[in-house]
Amino acid sequence: MFPLLGIIPLLAIPTLAQELTGPELLEKTIAYHDPDNNWKTFKGTLEVTMETPNSSKRISKIGMDLPKSVFELHITKDGDSYGYKFNGDTCETSLNGTSQISEADIKKFRLTCERGKTMRDYYTYLYGLPMKLKDPGTLVHKTVQRRTFKGKEYLVLKVNYDEGVGKDTWYFYFDPQTYAMEVYQFYHEEPKNDGEYILLSGLEEINGIKMPKTRKWYYNKDDKFLGVDLLN
Repeated sequence: MFPLLGIIPLLAIPTLAQELTGPELLEKTIAYHDPDNNWKTFKGTLEVTMETPNSSKRISKIGMDLPKSVFELHITKDGDSYGYKFNGDTCETSLNGTSQISEADIKKFRLTCERGKTMRDYYTYLYGLPMKLKDPGTLVHKTVQRRTFKGKEYLVLKVNYDEGVGKDTWYFYFDPQTYAMEVYQFYHEEPKNDGEYILLSGLEEINGIKMPKTRKWYYNKDDKFLGVDLLN
């Protein structure tokens, strides 16, 4: 039995889960979210508002041109605007319209290319799901599980990563009828029940891709609410 509160694997695995392999389930959910295979040529802009307890809103404008390896992130919070731009391996940072940034402000806003790369990978991964599960180094387990979470039954895909790509263990939850992705969670060390789970709701179609409109984040260990991302 998995330690996550509220998740109960069923002893009797229904026929559908037995018939589908992990890679087959992945193909079905990609066909739902990206029916025309647009992600690999994605070029567009997203605006995401993040709300967290005891903090002001953060608005992130994200520009991606995947074929050209261009990524831009501009963040507005508490009256300041700062961000990162990647053009291939070239990285630029800015604060309130200038690239001349003091050491104090670099530290305050974490305006380093290393931090920018983390943010690039974060947004590209989450808004590129489930298509990103076909990236090199992704280990999709063959067995499809069926679990009940928050009162709804899901087909569940377990994913690990090659060393050097990622260390966390991920679970992705799909509606058994439509194959829509509705929940995902990750563990750093699963026996410790650490990590987080994310509830997805609503869909926003951007460039032919169905992306989650709302993502609510919670700790696995105690269901504590961490925050919400709203795709505007």
